[in-house]
Amino acid sequence: MATSAISLHEEDSLRGKVSEAEWEARVQLAAAFRICYAKGWNGSTANHMTARVPDAPEHFLMNASDFAWDEITASNLLKLDHSGKVLSDTARKPRPAGLNFHSAIQREMPHIDCTIHLHPMAGVVVSAMEEGLMFFDQGSCSVYGQVTYHDFEGIAQEADEAPRILSDLGDKYTMIMRNHGLLTVGRTIAEAMAFMGRLVGACETQERLLATNSTPVPLSKEVCEFTVSQIAGRSGNAPIGDTDWQAAFRRQVRQDASFMA
Repeated sequence: MATSAISLHEEDSLRGKVSEAEWEARVQLAAAFRICYAKGWNGSTANHMTARVPDAPEHFLMNASDFAWDEITASNLLKLDHSGKVLSDTARKPRPAGLNFHSAIQREMPHIDCTIHLHPMAGVVVSAMEEGLMFFDQGSCSVYGQVTYHDFEGIAQEADEAPRILSDLGDKYTMIMRNHGLLTVGRTIAEAMAFMGRLVGACETQERLLATNSTPVPLSKEVCEFTVSQIAGRSGNAPIGDTDWQAAFRRQVRQDASFMA
């Protein structure tokens, strides 16, 4: 097993072998995997993130199925086309379920650059609640009006499910996949990460509050809408999350810069 573990990391660096734009996207996406792992959002080889290649928008980057998220590097990310064909010089592949709907989003939503799908425990808990996400605090208001739902149909590897996921997502940035997990998308990696952070945080608040067996007081529709308007007024229509993303990226570099290999 030790030999197998070592072989997972014997990847030739792609720096200088791909365009500068692609390399930068690889570094940014690899950092996102490490940051998600550090937050405790995923500890396995399952689940996926993707990022569009900036100078080849018909191609996108994605993790292979045999790397844990704390093992992801810029060089071991896969490059694929919109049909799901792996273009990287490797026999590794993504998991079929992840490839199914992530590739559909990349193909059908050209304004979206990044997709993130996770099974954080609080998200799974809320996904199984009939009420769905409830709004109790300022933090949860940050996704008010942005949350859509998709009913569980089994492992999401059937081709005919992808269009339904796209339809249920619509023009929003966050989705609760019922009895399953969470999905966010963004016009940038920073934006998809920001929406995931907001969504996970709202789920964690709901899970903890309901676990106290107290009588929770949800925010009114009017207060939620007003708070959303305040939040939106700060950023306009620009992608969100850049400042926090840059801080998280710098922190990851300080803690472990091996993702940049």
